[in-house]
Amino acid sequence: MVWIGAAVATAVAGVGAAAGYLGLVTGALPVDVGVGRRSRPLGSQTVDVAAPRELVFDVIAQPYLGRATRAMREKVLVLERGSDMVLAAHRTPVAGGRLTATTVETVRFTHPERVDFRLVRGPVPAVTESFTLTEDGPGTRLVYAGELATDLWRAGQWWGGLVAPRWEATVAASLAAVRQEAERRAALP
Repeated sequence: MVWIGAAVATAVAGVGAAAGYLGLVTGALPVDVGVGRRSRPLGSQTVDVAAPRELVFDVIAQPYLGRATRAMREKVLVLERGSDMVLAAHRTPVAGGRLTATTVETVRFTHPERVDFRLVRGPVPAVTESFTLTEDGPGTRLVYAGELATDLWRAGQWWGGLVAPRWEATVAASLAAVRQEAERRAALP
């Protein structure tokens, strides 16, 4: 009978661990205890866009401050909107598309040179990011930089090492989409 109790306890622990992992990965169970916090840089990533700075800024801001395209509505849900800041949920497929991570972030707009993001809820306790736009001849230089922080010393550092590359890849895809859309709009008559 003792082995049955041990088997049940092991099964319960396994289910709990799996649920905790899924909660972390999807952002549904954030770990923000403020103990053993470690930070690491995100980026920097630079993209040169063959479009005016105002246009590039508008492309970035549109899903938040304007009317989002259908594709963007699947990725971004504005929860609260102000004149220069929004609270938005960002949905990102993870684990080969089998899961969706949801982060909630404030997004602040300083027209036309900067967009700042601050994580409110997600797979790590803290992320701050910025898109800085500078005029570069007839085009725009778009620079991404940020910082990701985790708690719980080495365990958090390990988790941050798993999250950061995926985070940066998601940002790189967003930057490529911004570049493509801004250049498409700039080419219109």
